[in-house]
Amino acid sequence: MNNDEKLNYMKELGNECAILRKAVTTELGQTILDTAAVMSAVIGSGGKILITGNGGSAADASHFAGEMIVRLSSDKNRQSLPAVALCVDPAVMTAAANDYGYERIFSRQVEGLGNKGDLLFVMSTSGNSQNIINAVQVAKEKGMISVGLLGGKGGKLAGMVDRALVIPHPSTQRIQEEHIFIIHLLVGLVESDLV
Repeated sequence: MNNDEKLNYMKELGNECAILRKAVTTELGQTILDTAAVMSAVIGSGGKILITGNGGSAADASHFAGEMIVRLSSDKNRQSLPAVALCVDPAVMTAAANDYGYERIFSRQVEGLGNKGDLLFVMSTSGNSQNIINAVQVAKEKGMISVGLLGGKGGKLAGMVDRALVIPHPSTQRIQEEHIFIIHLLVGLVESDLV
């Protein structure tokens, strides 16, 4: 590609992203508001948020937990909000994978850390990751609330979680970009509810 073609590519991509962002806020706006209210209620009643994902979604889960623990808005000095990323402890993850198989690296943690009334927030661009499906099953058994930030058509997880936020796009990159946008929206909304 020459420079003109590259600039054209960037403009087309920017337009595609803008169209998707508008669709997300229009189609998922109320669900995002409702999800933030559920998160605030969980925290307000002494519960915590467990967050997980694989690959890029694992990085997003860590980012999400960091925003909850520290803060999103730099103009607000607020209390830390109880959130744990289940994908950041290599000792726990490798021990679980070694002893129980990769499919149980998250469910084993939900079993040990989750309590009735807590919320499991899962992220998957396909909605079909077996280790996340297993975590949701354990969360249900424990009486936890489950939320899925998903992509495409939502996969198997869309029908399993209590609340699904599905980015209706085939591209993993576009889905992940919208996931970060929604994470920031949720943290900002929870902050406004609890501060």
